[in-house]
Amino acid sequence: LPAGGVSLRLRSTRVALEGINKPVIDRIIRVDHAGEYGANRIYAGQMAVLGRSGVGAVIQQMWNQEKDHLKKFNELMVAYRVRPTVLLPFWNVAGFVLGAGSALLGKKGAMACTVAVEESISDHYNSQIRTLMEEDPEKYKELLQIIKQFRDDEREHHDIGLEHDAAAAPAYAVLKTAIQLGCKAAIFLSERI
Repeated sequence: LPAGGVSLRLRSTRVALEGINKPVIDRIIRVDHAGEYGANRIYAGQMAVLGRSGVGAVIQQMWNQEKDHLKKFNELMVAYRVRPTVLLPFWNVAGFVLGAGSALLGKKGAMACTVAVEESISDHYNSQIRTLMEEDPEKYKELLQIIKQFRDDEREHHDIGLEHDAAAAPAYAVLKTAIQLGCKAAIFLSERI
């Protein structure tokens, strides 16, 4: 099973939408899909620069998990009838540029990017978990399970980045802050547009 064993088996390609808070679920699935799409593009950019380096296998491993995450959110988009953000073409380019640009700073720069992004995403997933728990934990049980597993994967990527000297990247604090501000803006826009 992909992504740590999380699987959502649906009897059809759509789920019953009665009784769910459709605006909340739409916002969650739309932004998570956009985030996983952007993460895939970041890792693609890092692999384009560092794929043959000593850290290439580590980046590939994290990227493989992100591919599983994106696949699951693609399925959820259909099941819950959620439209994607119109910003996907922008995230396509911006994600790749961020990944390649950070990798051009070397392994430490790529790992600093990973730490910044994955910390932002895991914090965002925690916020979504709180929202769904307040709504109805039983009603959203499967979605909660998926988000919790993906949050744990993102925390693992964050820790891998730290283990691979992210904090030793040039201007680490500035780089991390700038990337995290970009993540917050991307989250805000992708939830709404």
